[in-house]
Amino acid sequence: MIRSRWVFIYTGFYLIATMALLLLSNDLSKVLISLTNIIIVLTPLIGILFGTMYYYNSKEFIQLLMAQALSRWSIFIGMYLGLAIALSLSILIGVGVPLVIYGVLGSSDVAIFILLITMACVLSIIFSLIAFLIAMKNDDKVKGLSISIFVWLFFAIIYDGIFLLLLLALKDYPLDKMTISMIMLNPIDLARILILMKLDMSAMMGYTGAVLSKFLGRGLGMLFISVSLVLWTVIPLWRLNRIGAKKDF
Repeated sequence: MIRSRWVFIYTGFYLIATMALLLLSNDLSKVLISLTNIIIVLTPLIGILFGTMYYYNSKEFIQLLMAQALSRWSIFIGMYLGLAIALSLSILIGVGVPLVIYGVLGSSDVAIFILLITMACVLSIIFSLIAFLIAMKNDDKVKGLSISIFVWLFFAIIYDGIFLLLLLALKDYPLDKMTISMIMLNPIDLARILILMKLDMSAMMGYTGAVLSKFLGRGLGMLFISVSLVLWTVIPLWRLNRIGAKKDF
Protein backbone atom coordinates (compact mmCIF):
# COMPACT_ATOMS: atom_id res chain seq x y z
CA MET A 1 0.00 0.00 0.00
CA ILE A 2 2.82 2.43 0.82
CA ARG A 3 4.31 1.80 -2.63
CA SER A 4 1.02 2.68 -4.36
CA ARG A 5 1.30 5.67 -6.68
CA TRP A 6 -2.04 6.99 -5.41
CA VAL A 7 -0.62 7.13 -1.88
CA PHE A 8 2.30 9.18 -3.24
CA ILE A 9 -0.13 11.50 -5.06
CA TYR A 10 -2.20 11.87 -1.89
CA THR A 11 0.92 12.66 0.16
CA GLY A 12 2.14 15.09 -2.50
CA PHE A 13 -1.14 16.98 -2.50
CA TYR A 14 -0.97 17.55 1.24
CA LEU A 15 2.69 18.57 0.99
CA ILE A 16 1.94 21.14 -1.69
CA ALA A 17 -1.20 22.45 0.06
CA THR A 18 0.54 22.79 3.44
CA MET A 19 3.63 24.47 1.99
CA ALA A 20 1.46 26.85 -0.06
CA LEU A 21 -0.54 27.87 3.01
CA LEU A 22 2.69 28.43 4.99
CA LEU A 23 4.03 30.64 2.19
CA LEU A 24 0.79 32.63 2.06
CA SER A 25 0.58 33.28 5.80
CA ASN A 26 3.04 33.50 8.67
CA ASP A 27 0.25 32.96 11.21
CA LEU A 28 0.25 29.27 12.21
CA SER A 29 -3.25 29.53 13.65
CA LYS A 30 -4.67 30.66 10.31
CA VAL A 31 -2.76 27.92 8.49
CA LEU A 32 -4.14 25.28 10.87
CA ILE A 33 -7.69 26.59 10.41
CA SER A 34 -7.32 26.43 6.62
CA LEU A 35 -5.89 22.90 6.86
CA THR A 36 -8.84 21.92 9.05
CA ASN A 37 -11.28 22.97 6.33
CA ILE A 38 -9.34 20.92 3.75
CA ILE A 39 -8.79 17.84 5.90
CA ILE A 40 -12.35 17.59 7.25
CA VAL A 41 -13.71 17.34 3.69
CA LEU A 42 -10.94 15.60 1.76
CA THR A 43 -9.75 12.94 4.22
CA PRO A 44 -13.11 11.10 4.47
CA LEU A 45 -13.55 11.27 0.68
CA ILE A 46 -10.13 9.76 -0.06
CA GLY A 47 -10.52 7.19 2.73
CA ILE A 48 -13.86 5.86 1.51
CA LEU A 49 -13.08 5.95 -2.25
CA PHE A 50 -9.55 4.57 -1.94
CA GLY A 51 -10.74 1.89 0.48
CA THR A 52 -13.55 0.75 -1.82
CA MET A 53 -11.29 0.64 -4.89
CA TYR A 54 -8.57 -1.19 -2.94
CA TYR A 55 -10.98 -3.92 -1.84
CA TYR A 56 -12.42 -4.51 -5.33
CA ASN A 57 -8.95 -4.57 -6.92
CA SER A 58 -7.78 -7.10 -4.29
CA LYS A 59 -10.65 -9.62 -4.61
CA GLU A 60 -8.54 -12.21 -6.46
CA PHE A 61 -5.77 -11.81 -3.89
CA ILE A 62 -8.34 -12.28 -1.10
CA GLN A 63 -9.55 -15.49 -2.73
CA LEU A 64 -5.95 -16.71 -2.88
CA LEU A 65 -5.46 -15.95 0.81
CA MET A 66 -8.70 -17.75 1.65
CA ALA A 67 -7.16 -20.96 0.32
CA GLN A 68 -4.31 -20.68 2.84
CA ALA A 69 -4.29 -21.65 6.51
CA LEU A 70 -5.30 -18.17 7.60
CA SER A 71 -8.32 -16.99 9.53
CA ARG A 72 -10.71 -14.62 7.79
CA TRP A 73 -10.30 -12.07 10.56
CA SER A 74 -6.52 -11.96 10.13
CA ILE A 75 -6.90 -11.51 6.35
CA PHE A 76 -9.39 -8.65 6.56
CA ILE A 77 -7.81 -6.88 9.51
CA GLY A 78 -4.39 -7.17 7.84
CA MET A 79 -5.67 -5.64 4.60
CA TYR A 80 -7.57 -2.94 6.45
CA LEU A 81 -4.60 -2.00 8.65
CA GLY A 82 -2.38 -1.82 5.58
CA LEU A 83 -4.78 0.68 4.02
CA ALA A 84 -5.39 2.73 7.19
CA ILE A 85 -1.67 2.95 8.06
CA ALA A 86 -0.75 4.00 4.51
CA LEU A 87 -3.36 6.80 4.50
CA SER A 88 -2.34 7.93 7.99
CA LEU A 89 1.34 8.05 6.99
CA SER A 90 0.38 10.20 4.00
CA ILE A 91 -1.19 12.73 6.36
CA LEU A 92 1.69 12.59 8.84
CA ILE A 93 4.23 13.24 6.08
CA GLY A 94 2.19 15.59 3.91
CA VAL A 95 0.87 17.82 6.70
CA GLY A 96 3.15 17.05 9.65
CA VAL A 97 6.61 17.36 8.10
CA PRO A 98 6.22 20.90 6.63
CA LEU A 99 4.67 22.20 9.87
CA VAL A 100 7.36 20.58 12.03
CA ILE A 101 10.09 22.09 9.83
CA TYR A 102 8.31 25.44 10.11
CA GLY A 103 8.55 25.16 13.91
CA VAL A 104 5.02 24.29 15.03
CA LEU A 105 6.36 22.09 17.86
CA GLY A 106 7.91 25.13 19.52
CA SER A 107 4.86 27.35 19.10
CA SER A 108 1.73 27.85 21.17
CA ASP A 109 -0.29 25.99 18.52
CA VAL A 110 1.38 22.61 19.08
CA ALA A 111 -1.71 21.14 20.82
CA ILE A 112 -3.97 22.16 17.93
CA PHE A 113 -1.46 20.70 15.45
CA ILE A 114 -1.41 17.35 17.26
CA LEU A 115 -5.22 17.30 17.47
CA LEU A 116 -5.56 18.14 13.76
CA ILE A 117 -3.20 15.34 12.74
CA THR A 118 -4.98 12.92 15.10
CA MET A 119 -8.43 13.78 13.75
CA ALA A 120 -7.20 13.41 10.16
CA CYS A 121 -5.88 9.93 10.95
CA VAL A 122 -9.07 9.01 12.84
CA LEU A 123 -11.26 10.05 9.89
CA SER A 124 -9.06 7.99 7.57
CA ILE A 125 -9.47 4.98 9.87
CA ILE A 126 -13.26 5.37 10.16
CA PHE A 127 -14.00 5.93 6.48
CA SER A 128 -11.61 3.17 5.40
CA LEU A 129 -13.65 0.85 7.61
CA ILE A 130 -16.90 2.10 6.10
CA ALA A 131 -15.41 1.54 2.63
CA PHE A 132 -14.59 -2.09 3.44
CA LEU A 133 -18.08 -2.68 4.82
CA ILE A 134 -19.71 -1.21 1.69
CA ALA A 135 -17.48 -3.21 -0.68
CA MET A 136 -18.00 -6.47 1.24
CA LYS A 137 -21.78 -6.04 1.16
CA ASN A 138 -21.89 -5.21 -2.56
CA ASP A 139 -20.13 -7.39 -5.11
CA ASP A 140 -20.97 -4.99 -7.95
CA LYS A 141 -18.08 -2.51 -8.22
CA VAL A 142 -20.16 0.29 -9.76
CA LYS A 143 -22.85 -0.05 -7.10
CA GLY A 144 -20.26 -0.13 -4.31
CA LEU A 145 -18.51 3.02 -5.56
CA SER A 146 -21.84 4.79 -5.99
CA ILE A 147 -22.84 3.97 -2.41
CA SER A 148 -19.43 5.12 -1.16
CA ILE A 149 -19.78 8.50 -2.88
CA PHE A 150 -23.32 8.89 -1.52
CA VAL A 151 -22.19 8.01 2.03
CA TRP A 152 -19.50 10.70 1.85
CA LEU A 153 -21.98 13.24 0.44
CA PHE A 154 -24.44 12.34 3.19
CA PHE A 155 -21.98 12.88 6.05
CA ALA A 156 -20.24 15.91 4.50
CA ILE A 157 -23.24 17.84 3.09
CA ILE A 158 -26.68 16.21 3.23
CA TYR A 159 -26.62 15.42 6.96
CA ASP A 160 -26.23 19.07 7.94
CA GLY A 161 -29.07 20.05 5.59
CA ILE A 162 -31.40 17.45 7.10
CA PHE A 163 -30.39 18.54 10.58
CA LEU A 164 -31.11 22.20 9.75
CA LEU A 165 -34.55 21.30 8.37
CA LEU A 166 -35.34 19.37 11.57
CA LEU A 167 -34.33 22.37 13.66
CA LEU A 168 -36.60 24.65 11.62
CA ALA A 169 -39.53 22.21 11.72
CA LEU A 170 -39.24 21.59 15.46
CA LYS A 171 -38.09 25.04 16.57
CA ASP A 172 -40.95 25.30 19.11
CA TYR A 173 -39.72 22.23 21.01
CA PRO A 174 -36.65 21.68 23.22
CA LEU A 175 -34.04 20.13 20.93
CA ASP A 176 -30.94 20.03 23.10
CA LYS A 177 -30.98 16.30 23.87
CA MET A 178 -31.85 15.44 20.28
CA THR A 179 -29.01 17.66 19.06
CA ILE A 180 -26.42 15.96 21.27
CA SER A 181 -27.68 12.55 20.16
CA MET A 182 -27.52 13.49 16.48
CA ILE A 183 -23.95 14.74 16.83
CA MET A 184 -22.87 11.16 17.49
CA LEU A 185 -24.24 10.05 14.11
CA ASN A 186 -21.77 12.07 12.02
CA PRO A 187 -18.01 11.46 12.48
CA ILE A 188 -17.12 14.44 10.28
CA ASP A 189 -19.08 16.80 12.53
CA LEU A 190 -17.54 15.21 15.61
CA ALA A 191 -14.00 15.83 14.33
CA ARG A 192 -14.82 19.37 13.20
CA ILE A 193 -16.40 20.37 16.51
CA LEU A 194 -13.53 18.85 18.53
CA ILE A 195 -10.92 20.85 16.59
CA LEU A 196 -12.94 24.08 16.79
CA MET A 197 -13.41 23.57 20.53
CA LYS A 198 -9.64 23.39 20.89
CA LEU A 199 -9.27 26.48 18.71
CA ASP A 200 -11.85 28.21 20.94
CA MET A 201 -13.82 29.41 17.92
CA SER A 202 -17.42 29.12 19.09
CA ALA A 203 -18.70 31.18 16.13
CA MET A 204 -17.61 28.46 13.68
CA MET A 205 -18.93 25.47 15.66
CA GLY A 206 -22.52 25.96 14.56
CA TYR A 207 -25.62 25.08 16.55
CA THR A 208 -24.52 21.54 17.37
CA GLY A 209 -21.16 22.64 18.71
CA ALA A 210 -22.74 25.46 20.71
CA VAL A 211 -25.24 23.08 22.36
CA LEU A 212 -22.51 20.56 23.15
CA SER A 213 -20.29 23.23 24.66
CA LYS A 214 -23.16 24.73 26.68
CA PHE A 215 -24.59 21.56 28.21
CA LEU A 216 -21.48 19.40 28.55
CA GLY A 217 -18.77 22.01 28.91
CA ARG A 218 -15.56 21.97 26.91
CA GLY A 219 -13.81 19.25 28.92
CA LEU A 220 -16.77 16.87 29.09
CA GLY A 221 -17.77 17.76 25.54
CA MET A 222 -14.34 16.78 24.21
CA LEU A 223 -14.55 13.51 26.15
CA PHE A 224 -18.01 12.84 24.71
CA ILE A 225 -16.74 13.41 21.17
CA SER A 226 -13.65 11.25 21.76
CA VAL A 227 -15.78 8.34 23.04
CA SER A 228 -18.15 8.74 20.07
CA LEU A 229 -15.23 8.54 17.62
CA VAL A 230 -13.95 5.41 19.36
CA LEU A 231 -17.41 3.86 18.92
CA TRP A 232 -17.30 4.82 15.24
CA THR A 233 -14.16 2.66 15.03
CA VAL A 234 -15.12 -0.25 17.28
CA ILE A 235 -18.63 -0.87 15.89
CA PRO A 236 -17.56 -0.99 12.20
CA LEU A 237 -14.68 -3.31 13.18
CA TRP A 238 -17.19 -5.62 14.86
CA ARG A 239 -19.38 -5.48 11.73
CA LEU A 240 -16.35 -6.20 9.55
CA ASN A 241 -15.67 -9.33 11.55
CA ARG A 242 -19.31 -10.47 11.34
CA ILE A 243 -19.64 -9.84 7.59
CA GLY A 244 -16.23 -11.38 6.85
CA ALA A 245 -17.14 -14.55 8.72
CA LYS A 246 -20.26 -15.05 6.58
CA LYS A 247 -18.99 -13.71 3.24
CA ASP A 248 -19.04 -16.23 0.40
CA PHE A 249 -16.00 -15.89 -1.86
